Amino acid sequence: MSFRLAQRLQGLPQPATIAMSAKARALKAQGIDVISLALGEPDFPSPPEAVEAAYQAGLRGDTKYPPVGGQPALKAAVAKKFLDENGLTYAPEEILIANGGKQLIYNAFAATIDPGDEVIVPAPYWVSYPIIAQMMGGVSVPVICREEDRFRLRAKALQEAITPRTRWLVMNFPNNPSGAIMEREDLEAIADVLRAAPHVLVMADEIYEHLTFDGRRHVSLAAIAPDLKDRILTINGMAKAYAMTGWRVGFCGGPAPLIKAMTSIQSNATSGICTLAQAGAVAALGTPDAARRAMRDVYQSRRDLVVSALRAMPHVTCAMPEGAFYAFPGVAASFGKTSAGGRLIVDDIAFAEAVLEEAHVSVVPGSAFGQTGHIRLSVAASDALLVEACARIRRFLDGLH
Repeated sequence: MSFRLAQRLQGLPQPATIAMSAKARALKAQGIDVISLALGEPDFPSPPEAVEAAYQAGLRGDTKYPPVGGQPALKAAVAKKFLDENGLTYAPEEILIANGGKQLIYNAFAATIDPGDEVIVPAPYWVSYPIIAQMMGGVSVPVICREEDRFRLRAKALQEAITPRTRWLVMNFPNNPSGAIMEREDLEAIADVLRAAPHVLVMADEIYEHLTFDGRRHVSLAAIAPDLKDRILTINGMAKAYAMTGWRVGFCGGPAPLIKAMTSIQSNATSGICTLAQAGAVAALGTPDAARRAMRDVYQSRRDLVVSALRAMPHVTCAMPEGAFYAFPGVAASFGKTSAGGRLIVDDIAFAEAVLEEAHVSVVPGSAFGQTGHIRLSVAASDALLVEACARIRRFLDGLH
């Protein structure tokens, strides 16, 4: 029997992060010692307060269907977090709790994108933004953020990309995969461009906001430009700063009409999210930020270790990541060379595949993030693993000819 799939799925790529992890698992299943730096997942445990709160919620019978938009207690905790940490005020009807940040992106695009609508995505970008936009019939418009600009979005480049069909601008800073941040003056310049384009909505994905290095602090666009707040959707969640990836708790604040539409989408897709996970999120949001600072300091130390090693390698450039937990080195100087295993390195995909097969280190090609000539590797691993991974990559590069 043959199946006719929806046209919107034609040509829909599998996220490269998932694909590379699958290849790494296949090699591991053969008994090969593979170091996987492909997935962006903290290697810290979830807060014990969250675990205990979820357990107690189960004991007291908090296991029934929750409100679609989120438990009142979690909405209140999210509102407090937005006010205290971001200077943003949101009423309960302006907040939505979802199954991770990805469902919030899906809900928002599903509620607003018509076929042909354009979504501006600064590149490099997280792999799912253009894929979800494409699923909704939208057209992804990448805007290249240059390594010499520290991968920050420049106002002039944004202005040149906006058309009458532009529906969304996605702002993911601190950025996955580059680690770039946007300083206050950068955001003020972006806000000026947006004021001249009142038809453009803004998705500010701030999931890495607590992971900023060298004394830098994240600033929310909606706080910088309160006059634009009624068309900014600010997305966050528990995954990165709280090491709660598997709990699947994302949250956002935005204009009430948009939140209402997104809640309707969620109602017919998944309904509300796990009650126990919501109880754990309430507890985690109420914990002191000392643990988050300690986690950030570890990531900064690992970043320094990896970037130092990468910069000492032949055929590699590497801008200093200012946040998140990735490095995004340039490897274009190796193109046209042949590996010790006889593989011609024609592009970043071939580079990543050769490093996996010959050096047994799993990384993600930069082209998956809209920026060819680079690879992404996660520093969310132990120092010992990172040292060994860098040593293997160095030996691979030394073997190119």
